[in-house]
Amino acid sequence: MSNNLAYQEDFREELIGGKAVSMSPASTNHNRISGNIFYLFRTHLKGRSCEPFGDGEKVFLSKADHFVPDFMIVCDPDKIKQDGVHGAPDLVAEVLSPGTAKNDRGHKKNVYEACGVPEYWIVSPSDKTVEQYLLKDGRYDLHAVYVLHPDWVLERMSEKERAEVATEFQCSLYDDLTIRLEDVFYRTV
Repeated sequence: MSNNLAYQEDFREELIGGKAVSMSPASTNHNRISGNIFYLFRTHLKGRSCEPFGDGEKVFLSKADHFVPDFMIVCDPDKIKQDGVHGAPDLVAEVLSPGTAKNDRGHKKNVYEACGVPEYWIVSPSDKTVEQYLLKDGRYDLHAVYVLHPDWVLERMSEKERAEVATEFQCSLYDDLTIRLEDVFYRTV
């Protein structure tokens, strides 16, 4: 452990498969993306029964798995306790970091699936992608991968190709909420 007091104050860990795993400090892009997602849902859910949680809230899924997702939505208020969320959220988003990508795509995804989280997003800051997984018959199905293409890539596409690029998508929980990729990746570099 570092002797740096600032590091010690920010020290966080998750329990992944029964092992305590230190969470690496998040990058600016990581923080912006998780904050952007929180803002989109916080604004949309104001006055509704479901509650969004940003980075820092613990979710207890089993004795061996206590995660701190970058974002989640919980619609059952009985799951929300003083120390965190106990049980499967209704949506989870994990923003990839080099040190966490393997867990986010592997063990954590498998646990979210097994616990019945209906929708799971894997967000890549470097690729500017959102992978949207939906639970079908107890298994995650990759519904779509949404990409925020840079202007130079769009300029190389034909008009037909540009017209087919999805710049927004729907969350399966809310028919009345459109997620725009430019809002998810707002102010990222």
